[in-house]
Amino acid sequence: MKKWQLIFTEQYTRRAARFIQRHPDALKQYSKTLELLEINPHHLSLRLHALKGRLEGLHSISINLSYRITLELIITDKEIILVNVGSHDEVY
Repeated sequence: MKKWQLIFTEQYTRRAARFIQRHPDALKQYSKTLELLEINPHHLSLRLHALKGRLEGLHSISINLSYRITLELIITDKEIILVNVGSHDEVY
C-alpha cells in the first residue's frame, strides 16, 4: 500500500548509483528506507526532520547511523522529490 509518490530526478538517480557503488553494503537498508518512505515518511525510524540554513526547505531522513537522504516533501500532492543521498557530510 503506497501512499506517497517518490520522484527520482536524473540528478538524484546519478547520485544514488554512485552511493550504491561506493557503499554496496548499504543497498538493502537503502531499499528498505525508500519502501518505508513511500508508505509513511513520518515513520519514527526514518527520523524525518526539516533542514535549516542553506538547505532550508528540504528535509532529511536516515538510512542508518551513517547515511542520509535529503528530500523535498510536497505535502499537498503527496509527492517526495529525492534530492541527495550519502554520508552526513556529503549531503549537508
